[in-house]
Amino acid sequence: MKKQYVIGVDFGTDSVRSSLIDAGNGNKVVSSFYEYPRWAAGLFCDASRHQFRQHPLDYLEGLEGTIKDCLLKSSVDPQDIKAISVATTGSTPCVVNEAGVPLSLTPGFENDPDAMFILWKDHTAVSKADAINLHAKKYAVDYLAHSGGIYSAEWFWAKWLQVIELGVSMVEHSDWIPFVLTGGTDIKNIKRNVCAAGHKAMWSDNMLPPNHFFVSLDPRFKNKIFFDKVYTAAQPAGNLSKAWAEKLGLSTQVVVGVGALDAHMGAVGANIQPYHLCKVMGTSTCDMLVVPGSDHPPLVLGICGQVEGSVIPGMVGMEAGQSAFGDVFAWFKNMLSWGQEKPDEKLLDKLSVAAAALPLLENDPLAVDWFNGRRTPDVNYSLTAAITNLHLGSGTPQIFKALVEAACFGSKAIIDCFEKQQVQIKGIIALGGIAHKSPYVVQTMADTLQKPIRISRSTQSCALGAAMFAAVAVGIYPTIEAAMQAMNQGFEKEYLPDPSKAGYYDNRYERYKQLGNFIQKRLNSIHGTAVTA
Repeated sequence: MKKQYVIGVDFGTDSVRSSLIDAGNGNKVVSSFYEYPRWAAGLFCDASRHQFRQHPLDYLEGLEGTIKDCLLKSSVDPQDIKAISVATTGSTPCVVNEAGVPLSLTPGFENDPDAMFILWKDHTAVSKADAINLHAKKYAVDYLAHSGGIYSAEWFWAKWLQVIELGVSMVEHSDWIPFVLTGGTDIKNIKRNVCAAGHKAMWSDNMLPPNHFFVSLDPRFKNKIFFDKVYTAAQPAGNLSKAWAEKLGLSTQVVVGVGALDAHMGAVGANIQPYHLCKVMGTSTCDMLVVPGSDHPPLVLGICGQVEGSVIPGMVGMEAGQSAFGDVFAWFKNMLSWGQEKPDEKLLDKLSVAAAALPLLENDPLAVDWFNGRRTPDVNYSLTAAITNLHLGSGTPQIFKALVEAACFGSKAIIDCFEKQQVQIKGIIALGGIAHKSPYVVQTMADTLQKPIRISRSTQSCALGAAMFAAVAVGIYPTIEAAMQAMNQGFEKEYLPDPSKAGYYDNRYERYKQLGNFIQKRLNSIHGTAVTA
């Protein structure tokens, strides 16, 4: 039988990667990586204001460049490439005009940050999320029930409310790329994915909240274009347009799948299983869980929503996560490298070795990991981080150890959130850069959670997951479960917890929670009220 190939595209925070995948076995033929040049230059961003924006040309140039590079570097006949699917960060939306064109690609808005894609980690809309949460309490129907009970500043409606004076609609990055590839010219025809719509835009029970919910929130919503239908990533968005087929050197017979968020597709690429928490460990963490719909899982408060079909059609996908994970370690490295012309790229590796060798002492420095606020449990972006128990004998490895432990305690808090609400966690699967490159972090997490952690063999699980969905969208496999069975790459390693360290980390975790409660109460007293979004 002649081989068939698919392309999975993973738009990350800093770069995009395309992978050409053998649809028969999931093996990667070749991949290509592109760093966003405008993002790398810091354009349209202001970290002091938590403003992080990305220009759509970074996406388009990276999409074209990486796919063409894959074809150039491989001997695969372009006629044998059957489908393309994309995974993106989210919620990363952008205001668009009637044709679905981002305003930043139209005259007069080329350098307007509000006309750019608003990255997931942008927290400029905290007050807008507060307004949505207060507004939702006016209704007898709980429109936030499937969103963990609290709406987040990282999500779709808060960001749209922040830039509502612009454009006629708002589009997620994960929806816009398939729309572009299929030659879309009317925003009303864009196929919105249930993954982003459910977890970020309050889509539940097969609908959005009624229009009057939004119009009474802000009358300017009256003239905006909403959506009333969503699709799973297993469905096709359409075929590659003639323009993009010519641009990429592919056929118009290539099917473009409906998009989804990177963590959700990454969980599929890592062979997620029911009740196994799949942790995408990168700049932040996204923690994915799937539960068969027939199990009728409870509505879990404090998480980032639960959505039928957001990960695997027929199952309920639940999302949680930490707003800063790898970002914390990168911040520490940058702090230590201040003023150096050439920072030590191996610094964190050296610190990991040194930290792993330290004795575990009761009064070690202790940290809370809210460097970018708290995503889960109970989203709150007014919160800040802290490090305590510092003294003149505290060294760099001790502080690094405290930061690693704090990140792991944040993960334990998420598991506690699920288990206290009767959702069991049978195991842990990890993927992402830290999972593959930071043994000290993963082992500390295993010891903290006292649970084994399996590491996905694929180093590009998000792109692989997108490729699996592409294979289903074009009909190579009937279901995503069948694609996962044929194309999964298994696990490369399992970290086992050290039972002798359980008491130490249990004690430290209790103190972590006490410190976190103190910080939250102190900030609430300063603000005069509890800020919950």
